[in-house]
Amino acid sequence: MPAPHPASEPSSHLLVPFASASDPAARAALPKLQLPQLGALLAALVPVYTDAGDDHTLSPPHERALAQAMGLVRADGCPFDDGLIPWAAAESTTPTEPQAWFTPCHFQVGMEQVSLLPDEQLGLTNGHARALFDALAPYCAEDGIALTYTSATRWHAQGEPLRGIACASLDRAAGRSVEGWIPESAANPAGGRLLKRLQSEAQMLFYTHAVHDAREAARLHPVNGFWVSGAGALQAAPMLQAPPTMPDSLRRAALQADWAAWEQAWAALDKNDISTWLARARRGEPVTLTLCGERTAQRWTNTTPRTALARIGGRIKNLLGTPPAWKTLETL
Repeated sequence: MPAPHPASEPSSHLLVPFASASDPAARAALPKLQLPQLGALLAALVPVYTDAGDDHTLSPPHERALAQAMGLVRADGCPFDDGLIPWAAAESTTPTEPQAWFTPCHFQVGMEQVSLLPDEQLGLTNGHARALFDALAPYCAEDGIALTYTSATRWHAQGEPLRGIACASLDRAAGRSVEGWIPESAANPAGGRLLKRLQSEAQMLFYTHAVHDAREAARLHPVNGFWVSGAGALQAAPMLQAPPTMPDSLRRAALQADWAAWEQAWAALDKNDISTWLARARRGEPVTLTLCGERTAQRWTNTTPRTALARIGGRIKNLLGTPPAWKTLETL
């Protein structure tokens, strides 16, 4: 997924990742949420689109919604297939070349599974990351992948082995067992095998690196691999729209399974961003709201005229009372 960048004008679209989550503790927390501004905003808008899926898609709902909002689609105008949104290529100056993001990470080995630690818990500095990058880059070059350092948690990879590789988003795999999320491709099986081998080589390389000892001495999680995401290529340079406003507080809390912090983040979001969008809607300004869970994304707007049926439904709601906002979040 691309890094947010400022738009020339304030966005009229608020896209909320992890507005709901599938964890039983998150489902139990939903009825406790007091979100009066969200309830009022939903009542003022019209639902216009629902993208329903399940917990096992490689591309989570908020990334699919973001690609749609930015106009990041295939040459035929259709959305990219699951796990094939080429985020790295879309941000590059050579979008027709196969590219991906490599993220240094910690694979946590348990008794029954190997899980991926969220990068927020890794605390990776530029010093450690750069040293590991310099060690891995020559191995990638031998396999036809050019690696470029962009930040501690995101290394840009480019090369033909990355074409057509279906990848699970970091937001999908973080905190979960990595079984079933490893990049692969029916169209490019050789590329999938190459990446698996390169990940194995990186594990051994990082384990014997001085950074490993330094992090263990500092009681930090060692870096023992990298995750591949956002792989693929575009057929032509994209004409992308400015991204919507995307608050990150719910996402950070959810990836760490900190549901108390997630509840607090929702309260702050309702008081701030949601309140701002509600005020704009009440002034008659065009606004769009997209709420994303781990299965479904749903979009509302005030730019679509209400149908007669919707107006009748609105009157019935007024008579019966508006349902609490968490009921909507429960469907995501």
